[in-house]
Amino acid sequence: MSMLNKDIQTTDSRHEQTHTGRRSLSWVSAGPAEHGQRVDNFLIRHLKGVPKTRIYKAVRSGEVRVNGSRIKVSHRLAAGDRVRIPPLRMSPDKDRIAVPPGLLERIPVLFEDEHLMVVDKPSGLAVHGGSGLPFGLIEAVRQLRPGLPFIELAHRLDRETSGCLMLAKSRRALLAIQSQFSAERPAEKIYLALVEGDWRATDQRIDLPLLRMAAGDMKKTRVDPNGQRAASVISTVSRYAEGTLVRLELETGRMHQARVHCAAAGHPVAGDRTYGNRDFNRAMRKPGLGRLFLHAHALSIVHPDSGRPVSFDAPLPEQLSSVLERLHTREHT
Repeated sequence: MSMLNKDIQTTDSRHEQTHTGRRSLSWVSAGPAEHGQRVDNFLIRHLKGVPKTRIYKAVRSGEVRVNGSRIKVSHRLAAGDRVRIPPLRMSPDKDRIAVPPGLLERIPVLFEDEHLMVVDKPSGLAVHGGSGLPFGLIEAVRQLRPGLPFIELAHRLDRETSGCLMLAKSRRALLAIQSQFSAERPAEKIYLALVEGDWRATDQRIDLPLLRMAAGDMKKTRVDPNGQRAASVISTVSRYAEGTLVRLELETGRMHQARVHCAAAGHPVAGDRTYGNRDFNRAMRKPGLGRLFLHAHALSIVHPDSGRPVSFDAPLPEQLSSVLERLHTREHT
């Protein structure tokens, strides 16, 4: 047996941990369900207990290879690809993410079956860790529900946005749901937002391309002709002396789309510290607004297994509904 063969252990998708907390070198073949998956997400699933920063470093340094070649973190696998997984040391228990045990109990589960889970994400909780955050909702679910063999975010919400968030419990379900979130497939995402000014909108369509840009550690989006297509449909729900409650249907899912489109129309979202109006935000503290007034109210898709339409909705959080109760209703004119 060659030295190379002695160092390589071929396995399907399992890794045995040694007493030193170190895994053995292995080659893992991507299955049909993993076709199209990013290699970093593939590794995170197969290297549970290894810090993400160490996994990313292994990819960039060439320790991880696909079919013998170096790849980038964003590389997408094809069924049958052989992934070289190096012997990486697991995090000691003291370094592992400490997710509060009662966290999931404070996050309402709106729906769950063997294919998907829909939760009502609270404002202030990121959907995933990173940028100085030790964990997000997805890490909490994985750690506190260890019996789930697969769980991934089907889409994302901003950290300060509350409401309907969908997770997939299989690779097949994930791909089916994500395809529906594209502009060409049937999926409905409805948001509620309190915006500045008297916005009398009835199915007003905003079709402005958005371009992602990096400003230091903070990612932002701006309206730019070179950006990706982004379309939103806005309708007025209630008018107040201080602002307008609007319903936004997002036809696309660009980063910060609802916030940037509202700001571009001259009606920024209340509490938006990135794209909003500072004076308006300050005035909205008087009725008790201490967060971004943006809520993912409803979500509708075709179920990935049954093929039937399903809809989910999350009521406006009490901290937002109480703000509306303190506003002054505008006279009908």
